[in-house]
Amino acid sequence: MTQALTTLLEHAQHQRDEAQLALMQAEDLARRMLAQTEQLRTYRGEYAERSPARGGRSAPIELLRCHIDFMQRLEQALAQQQLQADSAERKAQMLRRELLERETRVASVRKLIERRNEAQQTVDERQEQRRNDEDSQQRAWRARTEAATSAAS
Repeated sequence: MTQALTTLLEHAQHQRDEAQLALMQAEDLARRMLAQTEQLRTYRGEYAERSPARGGRSAPIELLRCHIDFMQRLEQALAQQQLQADSAERKAQMLRRELLERETRVASVRKLIERRNEAQQTVDERQEQRRNDEDSQQRAWRARTEAATSAAS
């Protein structure tokens, strides 16, 4: 295997390892964002159940306004959190594709190295066979020459 191919393989493996790390971090962030989104949804539901006017109860208008305003802020926070969670998931998906590309690159370089090694092995085997054939021919020639020399004597 040539030094260039070894270096190429090491570089491809390094890039793959970096992509793996980036994906793990992105997936962790996406999970945390999704968990925060779910927490906000749960809190919103619990807060909505505590409405001052729930069940036909009468409540001061200021208390109702505060409740409604806070519910609106919760909705805005939830919408913002959902956008961030969606963005984190899109980034994780992009990094999954990138990791797949880099894993494919590593596999391709390994296959190239394997093919080059097989080709070199074939060349080496052919050279060895030629040397063996030449040695056999020379031994046979020497044997014939010695037989002819001893017969002439």
